[in-house]
Amino acid sequence: MKQYLLAVYSEEGGADALSQEEMQRAYQAVDAFNGAVQAAGAWVFAGGLHPPNTATVVRVRDGDVLMTDGPFAEGKEYIGGFWVIKAEDLDAALAWAARATQACAAPIEVRPLQEETED
Repeated sequence: MKQYLLAVYSEEGGADALSQEEMQRAYQAVDAFNGAVQAAGAWVFAGGLHPPNTATVVRVRDGDVLMTDGPFAEGKEYIGGFWVIKAEDLDAALAWAARATQACAAPIEVRPLQEETED
């Protein structure tokens, strides 16, 4: 079975616009979605991410390792969380993404993980 990344896209300040009640409903909906993914045996891993201003970029330049505070790419949209799921094919992964976007009320980007090759 293939694995897919379901990336949740958030907008800068988007969560701040939600009331406490709306936030609670979203958490409950995501918990229910997580339970459905786990019950179906499609669960691999999931997690929420802190905002981009908490990021540190680590890179090598001319043999030196450089560390920079802040996100790699500046923008209004950022990955706020993700699921890694198992699915038979892209259509099955997209069906999960349709349920995920309803649960978290945010856009979901679906990408297949690269398959390991045997040596």
